[in-house]
Amino acid sequence: MSARDVFTAIADPTRRAILDLLREDGALPAGDIAERFAENSRPGVSRHLRVLRECGLVAARQDGKNQIYELNAKPLRALHRGWLANFSDMQSGSIAALRRRVEERK
Repeated sequence: MSARDVFTAIADPTRRAILDLLREDGALPAGDIAERFAENSRPGVSRHLRVLRECGLVAARQDGKNQIYELNAKPLRALHRGWLANFSDMQSGSIAALRRRVEERK
């Protein structure tokens, strides 16, 4: 898995929504995930899940006839601590600027 793969996976809003769903609800069968995305076809949701699985963002296991998907946040944490950490000073600078603006209005 490379950072580029993870960035490619999270670039799509449907895949981000699937990750949010799994973060909030925990492990879910593929059918339940597909039902939550009625605007997409089942094969479309299946393709999104495959991309997420290939990038290591979800893990899949078989449970009888069901394929169960579960979030694997490790690649996202690695991005956060790795390349994205280089930009953390921008965030703190933005917060400081916001604080100054709010305090100037008082």
